[in-house]
Parts: sequence; structure tokens; C-alpha cells
Amino acid sequence: MKFGIFSSAQANSNALGQESGQGFRDYLDFNVEAEALGFTSSFLVEHHFTGWNQVSATLMLLMALAMRTKTLRLGSAVMVLPWHNPVLLAEQAATLDLVSGGRFDFGIGKGYRHSEFKGFQIAPEEADVRFEEAVEVMTRAFTTRGRFSHRGRFWHFEDIVVEPPPAQKPHPPFWVAAGSENSIRRAAARGFNLILDQYASAAQIAERIGIYKAERQACGLPFDPMQVAVARQLYIAKDAADKAAALTRQAAYTKRTVDVSRKPDGKSGSHVLAYADKAGGTEENALFGTPDEICAMLEAVRDAGGAYVLLTISGGREQLRVFARQIMPVFAHSVPAADAAE
Repeated sequence: MKFGIFSSAQANSNALGQESGQGFRDYLDFNVEAEALGFTSSFLVEHHFTGWNQVSATLMLLMALAMRTKTLRLGSAVMVLPWHNPVLLAEQAATLDLVSGGRFDFGIGKGYRHSEFKGFQIAPEEADVRFEEAVEVMTRAFTTRGRFSHRGRFWHFEDIVVEPPPAQKPHPPFWVAAGSENSIRRAAARGFNLILDQYASAAQIAERIGIYKAERQACGLPFDPMQVAVARQLYIAKDAADKAAALTRQAAYTKRTVDVSRKPDGKSGSHVLAYADKAGGTEENALFGTPDEICAMLEAVRDAGGAYVLLTISGGREQLRVFARQIMPVFAHSVPAADAAE
């Protein structure tokens, strides 16, 4: 199994305010250490208008991380395409890919937070078509070295050549978050890599990976387990009381995310609501517990076909170190139980 980081950096730290930017420097230091400890990647969110100082200039922060690392793959999770001019975004992504030496994983999405649609004054009903037009423009920008023009519903470009070209060919891999059968099949058919959410059970993970793999094969595309990343929240607890307190904190954090995602009518496009209607549902499959408990939960993910796990780590760098030293080695050469029995 391989492990990466799933981050939501913020400008402030526990001790210093947002104007200091210390939280961003802490994020960089955290990920530099993650690379040294053997983590494969780090994915970073994009969010706006929260009041929590969440990272909004995602590619800028990933560029800073690119300058301080050598092997860590750098992912966006995700750049919300309806918010961005697709040509400018393609130029920025290609520049990051070049500076990092071809280490950029381009996570893209449609958006789900009501507060962001409201803030940008974009109708949620336009999210799908805006996303599709942006993917079309960016793909063409990445793969066309000559000039081209585009006249779409939302964007018009005339006689442009988008530069520089990215390091990876034909372009940095696109990653999308998906959970429903239809969205997983669409991602697979388009050759997108897949991010599975933090909340699904091992049985749901197995089902979703099976759908993705079958659809890729039906489309004549190869399947690699590293094309699917399973997101998981992590907290290594000292004892049962420590675990319970951490789960309570996590539930409050998740509720805050749900609240800004909801529309005034109480509905939302956020995948988390599929789990939030059940008490404890958003924490049920979190990797919270002792190292032995976490190993057992990771074995279930591995046996479901999850070879690549992205961890949202609570508790700072000591948690990172304990995971790398006590848990990662257990899975360094592990195989699913079904394969081991053959």
C-alpha cells in the first residue's frame, strides 16, 4: 500500500493569527517531513469565503511545496472548475508541473458548497456544463502546441496558444471525486483517476473500485490500483478516552463543513450528506484508534482493493511520525487477504 496526505491548510496557526501566514508555513514543514518519512503524495483542497482562513490559492501553495520537495507528488483536491478561467488555470497547472518535474496530480471538481456558489454568483445548476467546458478547453490547451480558438457557452478565446506545455504527457493526470455508480463510470470512461470519499465503508469501497475497474476495461483502458485513492481521516489515540474525544472534535469539524454546504432549503450537493443523516455516520469509518485498531481498519481497506490511501491527519507532526514508523511498515509489502491465500 501507498500513503499520501490530504490537507486543508489555513493561514493561521494555533498560536499566531491569519496575518502571520504561519499556518501555511506549518503546512509546508509538515509535508517536507512527510516526504522524508516515505509518503507518496500530498493533496490540497481549494475553498473560499469560509471565514476559517482555508487555503484559497491552492496552486500557489503547491508551488511553494514543489520548491521544497523532490519526490512527493503534488495534488489538488480539488480545483473547482466553475470558479476559474480555464486557460489561466491550464497555464498555472502546466507551470507547476514543469517546476515540480512532472509531479502534479490535477484534481478537478464541480463544487458543492452553497456559500461558494453564492459568493461567486454562479448558479449551481450551471456547475456541470461549466465543468465540461473547462475540461474541454484545458485538455485542448495541454495537448495543442499550435494556436486555436474556442467559442463556448461561458468562454470565448481567439487565436491563442497556451504555454508553457506541461511536463507530463499528454497532461497531468486528472483526478475526480466520485461516489455514485454513474459518476464513477463516467470518470473511468474518460480516463480520469478516482478519489473515493472519507466516509464509505470497506464494502462500499470494494463495490466502487469494482465498478471503476470494470468500466475502464470495458472502454479498453488499463487499470492500475494507484489510479484510485481512498481518503481517510486519521488520529492515533493513546486510549479509548483519547479516541472518543478526538471523534467528538472530528464530528464538530464535519458539521461545520456540512453547514456551509447546505442551501437555504437545507439541501446540498455535498457527498457528506449521504452519511450525515446517521448519528456518527461521518466518523464510523475514520481511522481513529490505537495503532493496532488502525492496522485492522487499513487491512479492510486493502482487502477491498484500496492500494492508495490519502490521510487527513489530526494532531500534528507527531501523528505523522507515529503512523510512518509504526503503521506504514506493516503495509509496505502487504497484499489483500484474497491474494495472499492463492
